[in-house]
Amino acid sequence: MATHIKGSTRLYGLVGHRLAAAKSPQLLNPVFIDQGEDAVCIPFEVTPDGLCNFVIGARALNNLAGLLVTMPHKQSMLALVDELHPTARQVGAINVVRCESDGRWIGAVFDGLGCVLGMQQEGHEPAGKSVLLVGAGGAGRAIAFAVAGAGARSLTVCDADEQRARSLAESVAAETGCATRVGPPDPRGHHIVINATPLGMGAHDPLPVDPERLEPDMLVVDIINSPHSTPLCRAAREKGCSTQDGGHLHRGQARLVLRFLGLNQDADGEPGGLPPEHAQPDQAMTRAS
Repeated sequence: MATHIKGSTRLYGLVGHRLAAAKSPQLLNPVFIDQGEDAVCIPFEVTPDGLCNFVIGARALNNLAGLLVTMPHKQSMLALVDELHPTARQVGAINVVRCESDGRWIGAVFDGLGCVLGMQQEGHEPAGKSVLLVGAGGAGRAIAFAVAGAGARSLTVCDADEQRARSLAESVAAETGCATRVGPPDPRGHHIVINATPLGMGAHDPLPVDPERLEPDMLVVDIINSPHSTPLCRAAREKGCSTQDGGHLHRGQARLVLRFLGLNQDADGEPGGLPPEHAQPDQAMTRAS
C-alpha cells in the first residue's frame, strides 16, 4: 500500500481521538490508488487539549491538502479554520477541511447534503415534499437544512428536547424560507420520514415512529449505518414503504467530500443547496469567527 508514496504525494489526514476503529484511511487509500491520485490518507490521533497545537503544526505542512474531522473535534475545529462553507455555518460543526495552496483552511460538513444526495440518487426528490424529521441533534440539524435547501414543501421537526427542535425549526425557516414547524413523531400526511436519532442501535430501543401510521407511498430513511436492516426499515417495508438506511447517507457524503477536496472531478450534479465550487469566496463561504 505504501509503495505509491513519493516526495510529491499530497497528504490527507483523519483527525480525531480514539481512531483505532476508524475506516476512512482504508477506504480512501484504495480509491487514491485506483484513480491514480498522488495522495495518501493517514490517521492523526489528537486529544481535545492538543487540537490547537496540532493545527499550528499542520499549517506548516505545504503538502497537507485536506483533513477529515471526527469526534471530538467537529465543533472545536470551527474556530480554527479561516472560512466556513455554508453547511458548517448552518450546522455548527465541521467534518472536512480543504487546505488551499494560499494557506486558507475551509471547513464544511456534508452529513445533510449526503443524506439528500443518497435520496436523489435513487429517484427520491425532496423538492415539493412534506418531510418529517425525528431528531434535532448534529446529524438532524444538517439534514434539516439540506432537505429545506433541496426545496421541501414543508418540514416537521421532532425531538425529545422540544426546545432544541424549536430552535432548529426557527433557524431553518428563517434561513431557507421552508415552512418548518415543531410537531409529534407522527408520519401521517408526510411523503418522507427521516430518523436522525440513535433509536434502533440498541436491541431493545423503541421505534422512533409508530409503524402502524406509515403508509405505502412513503419513503422512510434511517440514518443508522448497520450491516443489517434496521428495525424501522424492516417495519416500514412490511407496510409497503420504500426505505433507505445510513449507507446511502455515507455514500452520498463520501462523494461530496471527495468533490470538495478536488478528488472526484467527474461527479455529475449536486444536491440542492450546495454552492458551486467555482463560486467566489464571498458567495459560497463566510469567514470563520
